[in-house]
Amino acid sequence: MTDAKWKSTRQWTQKQAVILSMACLAVGVCGGLLIHGPGNSSDQVTVKSADATPATGPSTPAAQASDPAQLKTMADSQAAPLIEQLKLQPNNAELLTSVGNLYYDAKQYPTAMEYYGRALKVTPSDASVRTDLGTAFWYMGDADRAILEFNQALSYSPNNPNTLFNRGLVKWQGKKDAAGALADWQQLLAADPNYQAKDQAKQMIAEVKSHQKP
Repeated sequence: MTDAKWKSTRQWTQKQAVILSMACLAVGVCGGLLIHGPGNSSDQVTVKSADATPATGPSTPAAQASDPAQLKTMADSQAAPLIEQLKLQPNNAELLTSVGNLYYDAKQYPTAMEYYGRALKVTPSDASVRTDLGTAFWYMGDADRAILEFNQALSYSPNNPNTLFNRGLVKWQGKKDAAGALADWQQLLAADPNYQAKDQAKQMIAEVKSHQKP
């Protein structure tokens, strides 16, 4: 769906994992490990951590449900108090992002994108939120807009590992751009050799290379 995940200050969350899961299903190399894009924990208003660690379970109760109507109802309920706070603080980027995260976890991507967009009007250089926005566009079937958002995130944080990781996946899965995907993942590993998902990145690189013509 972005942290040492970069060297940003955001912490990995469940929502950060889904985009990798799609690639894992496609190539069968990750053993079910999920690693989301950069982003914030939807059950917190503020997340500031220099040390990113991958999550192993859903970040909210909504993420554990499966029925779309139930997911939306749960997200609406959880978001309600934050939305009340936004009436008094309409430009609070952290509140806006937290509401976006709740709807993202509930797979209500258009609503999540609305709140991410509002947050980015306040803090346009937040690479984590912009990467989550790009990942939401990917889930909505718009690979081109996803890449555009990833590109903009990288304009602020050029070696953001999660953004590079996710952009590579969208290039590979959405645009059939193997060379572009390899370049992103290789840049990621060069910039952050201790990246939490370095083994998965290496496996993806090997998988792409195995399908390239000699």
